[in-house]
Amino acid sequence: MRIMGLDFGSVTVGVAISDELLLTAQGIETIRRKQENQLRKTYQRIEELIQEYGVERIVLGYPKNMNNTIGERALKSEEVAKDLERRTGLPVVLWDERLTTVAAHRVLDQGSVGLKQKMQVVDKLAAVFILQGYLDYLANKKAMEGNKEDE
Repeated sequence: MRIMGLDFGSVTVGVAISDELLLTAQGIETIRRKQENQLRKTYQRIEELIQEYGVERIVLGYPKNMNNTIGERALKSEEVAKDLERRTGLPVVLWDERLTTVAAHRVLDQGSVGLKQKMQVVDKLAAVFILQGYLDYLANKKAMEGNKEDE
């Protein structure tokens, strides 16, 4: 089983895929579109990647406000999640993505990545952070359940 992570922005979508053991997330690509509401080709590319990698679940970044409220971008993510579930038949998990893009920028800054190159990979790296956070959650949950059985 593999899981896909998405950082769904207004004109770009960062895509990450887990390994089959659900341990690590790898950045795959950044899907670009000319306008925010032109989603047909974006969804088509996501569906192609789902088939190519044998994805069984999608984790979609959920951009809550820093005070934990739901703003316009988070509402848009909820719509995208429904669209993806309907189109792919896969479960879509909304995952709190606060500060993932900031973290991606910091990592790229520390690596002395140029601005042009940074803009090409920042969304893909943010998708990796989203998916890795979810994978770590699954691993911790599994470990906690195992500890309860040991008692």
